[in-house]
Amino acid sequence: GNKAESEFNATEMIMHHIKDAHEFHVAGDFSIALPIILWVDGQLITFSSAQFKHTDDGSQLVEVSGKNFAKVHEKIYLLDEGAHGIHFNHETHHPENAHAILLDFSITKNIFSMMMSAIILLLVFLNLGKKYKKRGIAAPKGSQTFFEALILFVQNEIAKPNIGDKKYGKYMPYLLTVFFFIWINNLIGLIPFFPFSANLTGNIGFTLTLAFITFLVTQFSGNKHYWSHILWMPGVPAPMKLIMAPIELVGIVTKPIALMIRLFANITAGHIIILSLFSIIFIFKDATWAGLSAPLALFMNVLELLVAFLQAYVFTLLSALFIGQAVEDHH
Repeated sequence: GNKAESEFNATEMIMHHIKDAHEFHVAGDFSIALPIILWVDGQLITFSSAQFKHTDDGSQLVEVSGKNFAKVHEKIYLLDEGAHGIHFNHETHHPENAHAILLDFSITKNIFSMMMSAIILLLVFLNLGKKYKKRGIAAPKGSQTFFEALILFVQNEIAKPNIGDKKYGKYMPYLLTVFFFIWINNLIGLIPFFPFSANLTGNIGFTLTLAFITFLVTQFSGNKHYWSHILWMPGVPAPMKLIMAPIELVGIVTKPIALMIRLFANITAGHIIILSLFSIIFIFKDATWAGLSAPLALFMNVLELLVAFLQAYVFTLLSALFIGQAVEDHH
């Protein structure tokens, strides 16, 4: 092919791999299409993402039930009537003859991955629950041994020390769900082939939602003692209270934001490093580099197994810490 086509663009390749997509790329030209589900002008439109046809300008077009849709960078637009492709404004980079679709319920790689992890968790824990019902307090067997250790770890190392021996029980279901959900999705993101390969925990929308739930749980658990310390600190001179209260209120919001960014950034960084190491071979167009980059990438992958656990642990730990601050009794 021409020179421009054969130039390897590492950034593009890496971004393409860590971004969400409407299909799973399996091998070569073979991809598994996922369903597109749109709510447009009061009607539900569903079709397969395989129906999008590539055009010369890099966008993908399809006509379904009398409407024309275009897909650019995995975002779906509704074209104005009579438009045959999107025209982007050079200054704003917004389409001039198309609208982004507000209600897009399409199953993307990330959503597929999230559903899959939810099913895995349900199967594992319903099965565990059955075993406990049947066997009572007998010594754990098989998978019970593994999961019991983790559940006790969350209870004794995260919930009790941060929330307190009296109140931790109420929050255990949430903390366990968050811990296992993040951990399993982190692990799924490390497996590079279908049906895995989605980078769910490296998606800021996903980490935002989890952090927002922690935020809600924390605020609704907050007792009088917690709010008095934020809005009108006891034992502080009144002029200082006026200065401190806004700072404390900002603190309420910054804590979940830190939670959101930490998980997103750590997972995304790991993926970028591993893909960058493999890119070295293609950038230098020399297989001898594989001798360096493959062992490094393998080392990073093993490290990511630790990071996968660690990030689930840190998110759960900080959630428990924030809840603990909200429910703490006055000493």
